[in-house]
Amino acid sequence: MQNAALQTVQLSEAEELKKIGGAFRTISEVASELGVQQHVLRFWETKFNQIRPMKRGGGRRYYRPEDVVLLKHIHTLLYSEGYTIKGAQKLLKGQSKGAIAAAHAATEAAEKARTTAQNAAPLTTVAAKPVELQAAPAKPAADLPPAVADLLQGMLSDLKQLRMMVSEAA
Repeated sequence: MQNAALQTVQLSEAEELKKIGGAFRTISEVASELGVQQHVLRFWETKFNQIRPMKRGGGRRYYRPEDVVLLKHIHTLLYSEGYTIKGAQKLLKGQSKGAIAAAHAATEAAEKARTTAQNAAPLTTVAAKPVELQAAPAKPAADLPPAVADLLQGMLSDLKQLRMMVSEAA
């Protein structure tokens, strides 16, 4: 009898791993993915009005994929970027789930690009004649969240330093 229960538990864990990216997630799945306790997610629901999971019978919460992205962004703000709850609330105030998800995706992509660039091997050959880049007119990035704008400015600074290093080596 105990073996049957154990097999059922193992099957359900295997099924969780096979969930499609667009599938709804339970609070336990999201909590384990983010590495926080379930009560933390319930607390965030009270503090961030953008988090509205679907609730089924018995009050079971089911998070949509955009809810999960939003929760990941909040987790990043609180745990990685050092925001307080109030600071994160101010940052996210008035933004839609879609805008927050897009900002989070851009931040993740930029961070991934930065990590890849830092881990890349140094250049071993230098072009005979450096290519002159024309500076694009600076446009204010009013529609970007401050964290993304800061990250992009940092990447631009890194690229300028690399360009100087390449031109010095030539």
